[in-house]
Amino acid sequence: MVFNGSGVILDFMLHFAPATSDNCRSIFSIMRRIPKLLLAPLIAALLAGCSLLPDKIDETKGWSAQRLYSEAKESMSEGNYQTALEYLDKIQARYPFGRYAQQAQLDTIFIQYRDSEPDAAIAAADRFIKANPRHPYVDYAYYMKGLVNFQRINTILERLAPSDRSKTDTSTARQSYNDFAELARKFPDSKYAEDARQRMLFLHNSLAAYEVNVADYYLKRGAYVAAVNRAVYVLETYARTPSAQNALTIMTEAYVKMGMPQLAADSLRVLERNYPQSPELPKLNALVKGAG
Repeated sequence: MVFNGSGVILDFMLHFAPATSDNCRSIFSIMRRIPKLLLAPLIAALLAGCSLLPDKIDETKGWSAQRLYSEAKESMSEGNYQTALEYLDKIQARYPFGRYAQQAQLDTIFIQYRDSEPDAAIAAADRFIKANPRHPYVDYAYYMKGLVNFQRINTILERLAPSDRSKTDTSTARQSYNDFAELARKFPDSKYAEDARQRMLFLHNSLAAYEVNVADYYLKRGAYVAAVNRAVYVLETYARTPSAQNALTIMTEAYVKMGMPQLAADSLRVLERNYPQSPELPKLNALVKGAG
């Protein structure tokens, strides 16, 4: 068959290739081989045909906020977090005011957290706090910020014994501590406050242990000044943690290695007074005596 004009071509293409999305793509591919003079009327007609394609049917159209939220909760309970998020987004788009919209925002924080999307979860929490500073459940948003960062922390072993302890990043742990501290300060009677305080204690002790491990890392590599500085930092910042004892031990040994017997004796005396049962005392006493 010979086609002499764009109208004939178009009639043929639309007759044998109905305006479905796949056929439209195929037709546009064929168009690349048609002379340019024929393209203008052909494109106009094809766009009109493709525009007649039916839109995707939204089965939730007309649903109430209550029904959308009920479906979201069911999806959450089944672990279908993406589906739940879609329902929650529809609530916020269609019913932006009222308790369902606010609850949808809170649930979004939780879903992003459970779906391993920490940045999105924290962003959702920040948005809720900013928009609803006096909401009765705003303490939950503060708590979730701390919990998300808490879960982002590597395992204790990785934190305290990395291949290069001086380069381990503790910013996430510190941020989690600050998040929980803000909750405990602003909402001391919150039902989440006690758990926040317990996690703060754990983080405080963990950060102290990390600093001691860095000091020990320096000590074993002969960086004695750096080891002493880290040990002093532990005593100034984490004096009431179990790591203070280890900091004094490292400090005493480092001073001995640097040939400073008086400073070594001073730190040993503090260790003996505060930790008389320390198993390191015999070894350190021998070191200090030998240095003197």
